[in-house]
Amino acid sequence: MKSLLKYKGIHPGIVLERELEKRSLKKRPFALSIGESAQAINNITKGRRRISIALALKIEKKLELEEGSIVILQSYYDINLEKIKLKETPKLSVFRNSLFWDTDINKIDWSTQSHSVIHRIFSRGNEDEKNEIIDFYGKAKVEKTLKAIQTQPMQLQKRSQ
Repeated sequence: MKSLLKYKGIHPGIVLERELEKRSLKKRPFALSIGESAQAINNITKGRRRISIALALKIEKKLELEEGSIVILQSYYDINLEKIKLKETPKLSVFRNSLFWDTDINKIDWSTQSHSVIHRIFSRGNEDEKNEIIDFYGKAKVEKTLKAIQTQPMQLQKRSQ
């Protein structure tokens, strides 16, 4: 595991599974060799269970990985989960279900999809919904997004003679 940055935010069990596959190791014999149950290793590789520090040290020693690498991956993953929990969203109760009929409103990334959200609300939303978006993003960002040049429909050019 040369660079941990490319695995940042990924469950360490997925990385462990890739490492076992690279070394052609089966999960059950590997689990028994480190004194763990096969079910525990399977749950970890499926991303259903955390890796404790004690278990991470056993895995690292057995696979001859740099000490602390799996613990660091677990920490990055935990940080990512907390960020997802803490993400700010507007008051979702203000929005009508029909406004986001084509997507799950709980899965919208309000920061990266701000332009699409603002355009949708201001083209289809009522005054309460528009006010909520202004309160959430701020008046300056909403105005800037709405003033941004939008693509015009294609037009056929006349041939010059």
